[in-house]
Amino acid sequence: MAVAGDARPDLEKARRDPLSVFTTPEEIRDHPVLERAEKVELLRRWEYDARELEIAEGEGMIGGETDCLERVEAALLALREEPAGDPQGEG
Repeated sequence: MAVAGDARPDLEKARRDPLSVFTTPEEIRDHPVLERAEKVELLRRWEYDARELEIAEGEGMIGGETDCLERVEAALLALREEPAGDPQGEG
């Protein structure tokens, strides 16, 4: 469910389940309308969900995408390393 380039995504829905609004962590990282703090919040939720999935996989409950957590962490790292100039001062 990719979000149109400049459209504002449904943040309430994304806060509950980022995968219901975005297809990849990179889509959040690169979204042109979201503020940095919103991106970090959504990626942190995705990170939490990915860690829970990793635990379930470790217990043999389910199988899933193995690199998801790494991709979320890389997106968060990229946001921390963005140049200064964010008026929110967050990231």
